Amino acid sequence: MPHQYYVYILTNKFNRVLYTGITNDIYRRVYEHKNKLIKGFSSKYNVTKLIYYEVFDNVESAIVREKQIKGGSRQRKINLIMNMNPMFIDLYDSL
Repeated sequence: MPHQYYVYILTNKFNRVLYTGITNDIYRRVYEHKNKLIKGFSSKYNVTKLIYYEVFDNVESAIVREKQIKGGSRQRKINLIMNMNPMFIDLYDSL
């Protein structure tokens, strides 16, 4: 079975903070964020709402994309999110 890798963006309740990450198990990783099992930025700023993700077949492509997103401006991230999820709804339950 081929592996899948995910680049994702989370936000907080008021959509003010954006967190970009990478994982090979998006269900587990978002669960960890939602339940504050990961200490650091996401737990400090209550970043628990999955608002964007992309799927990749290889980790190298996913890492390159994560760096592109992280290196972009806030407005570029918002534009990216708006194309997939204009209402900024939590996508976790629809995975």
